[in-house]
Amino acid sequence: MSTYDLIIVGGGPGGLTAGIYAMRAALKTILIEKGIAGGQVAMSDSVENYPGIETTTGFDLSQRFLKHAQSYGLEMVQDEVISVEPGLEFHTVRLANGTVLQGYAVVLGMGGSPRKLGIAGEKEYYGRGVSYCAVCDGFFFRDKTVVVVGGGDTATEEALYLAKLAKKVYLVHRRDAFRASMILQQRVKGECKIEILWNSVVTAIRADQQGVSGVELQDTKTEERRQLATDGVFIFIGFEPNNELVPAGIKKNADGYVMTDDKCETSIPGIYVIGDLREKYAKQIVIAAADGCTAALAAAHYVETKKATLEVCELPAELAATSAS
Repeated sequence: MSTYDLIIVGGGPGGLTAGIYAMRAALKTILIEKGIAGGQVAMSDSVENYPGIETTTGFDLSQRFLKHAQSYGLEMVQDEVISVEPGLEFHTVRLANGTVLQGYAVVLGMGGSPRKLGIAGEKEYYGRGVSYCAVCDGFFFRDKTVVVVGGGDTATEEALYLAKLAKKVYLVHRRDAFRASMILQQRVKGECKIEILWNSVVTAIRADQQGVSGVELQDTKTEERRQLATDGVFIFIGFEPNNELVPAGIKKNADGYVMTDDKCETSIPGIYVIGDLREKYAKQIVIAAADGCTAALAAAHYVETKKATLEVCELPAELAATSAS
């Protein structure tokens, strides 16, 4: 069983930033990520709102985070965490390969997963025309017709990306106005390949032997239904927190996001939550990175205090009393 000052679960912008600041604070740190470093960011086609970098791809930005963390000698393991168990002296993190780690402090940055529509055909045809990542799967729809579902930044960004490849993009939104930033709205409305279907929802996905062949749409005002032929459906209606590893006893809001204080610390001392897993106003790369910084600095103080307390407790009674005074 290996013991660390800090164990970071998740290698997105928040986790990697936490690793940078933890190493700068001379904490013995390990970062565990089951997938590729960078998380959801690595799958973004374009990032234009990270301070100091006017435009870049999500993959390139994630590589910058990774290389910066590695430059400090951060220990990284690619494996799946199966449980996080709080303790009085140490918190325990168990990996799928059987490894058991102990840490004075733990930072959880597992992010979120794409929210599902929960309609007929969505699960059945995933990978056969249903996708949650345009950068991953857009290539397969070159010169074809696709439907994009959503009205936020991600949906509009991905629709613009798909417009570079597909011959036609239908952007389906349940309301009569987007939630996306104005610059993205302007770009979408100015793209001739994109047709916006306002006040509409996808109620079912149809397919044939080749894969997705169409969707069923319903007007949210008139309830009128109609069929729309398409070769693919890309769904971007938000994310749900990956909170399965969050220990019982840690407070969460009604949507499952973890509630923390201004240090990103949870209701269990020494366990911190960052990024899209944490309850907050906005979900942005720069905010996730800021969370990682905050959590690492707070963890450094916590670990230092914890170690000092344990050292006093381990001293003989007469020395402990002298030290405490």
